[in-house]
Amino acid sequence: MIKINDDFLDKTSSKAKASPRLRMNFNFHPNLEDPISRMLNAMEPGTYIHPHKHENPDKFEVFIVLRGRFVVFIFDDSGNITDHTILDAREGKYGVEIPERTYHSLASLEAGSVAYEIKEGPYSVLTSKSFAAWAPAEDDPAAKDYLENLLKKTGII
Repeated sequence: MIKINDDFLDKTSSKAKASPRLRMNFNFHPNLEDPISRMLNAMEPGTYIHPHKHENPDKFEVFIVLRGRFVVFIFDDSGNITDHTILDAREGKYGVEIPERTYHSLASLEAGSVAYEIKEGPYSVLTSKSFAAWAPAEDDPAAKDYLENLLKKTGII
């Protein structure tokens, strides 16, 4: 049994803080071929997740906040924000399920934020995500400004 408690979240968050990407996963699924991917996703403010969708094969994705605050963005095929929500368990805003073929991204709004993520497997680096061509890649210097603009457009900052 793996116990998800404050100590476990603290250890995963520490790894995220030390990571150049400012995020760290802890996978519960035993291998990439597992039919359901389950993981902790610890993220720090400033980490950037390139907007993407899961298609070919179609896959849903679930995020449940365990600690901290996140914003989840939903986009249309042109990159316009069509919806967003704040996840914060202290406010009773626990999670989202994102349907397949839906462009989305997630950003941490508070240090030490950790979400439980579930998505259909198996995982394949070649087919897991279809990245949005209208948004900068994770390693693009423009990614920081793009994320800041998303937060401004939604009134978060």
